[in-house]
Amino acid sequence: MKWFAGALVAALLMLQYRIWFSSDGVGEVLRLRSAVAAQEADNQRLSARNGQLSAEVHDLKQGFVALEERARTDLNMIGPNETFYQLGSPEPAQPAAPSIPAPAATGGPGGTHTAAR
Repeated sequence: MKWFAGALVAALLMLQYRIWFSSDGVGEVLRLRSAVAAQEADNQRLSARNGQLSAEVHDLKQGFVALEERARTDLNMIGPNETFYQLGSPEPAQPAAPSIPAPAATGGPGGTHTAAR
């Protein structure tokens, strides 16, 4: 009977080891739970984005307001009986070419002209 109890304790320890320390034990279960939670959060974010895109598609198919807004912003189109004004910074003025002064009359190497009396 003593050896039977020892065998049961050994089997219990072996099973506990497998539960806690093997590659498919408790650690793997916890890792998979966190991965599932992350995937669910990502799915919710993508579902909200899909809802927005679906609403935009519906607006584009049914209403002309969204279509007109897209035409104005993306294609720079204007409607009939409208005037287009474009505001922006003016182009920088081109600097005038520097004028070259006419050469002065010089009388020699001194650089000044002296009149004879």
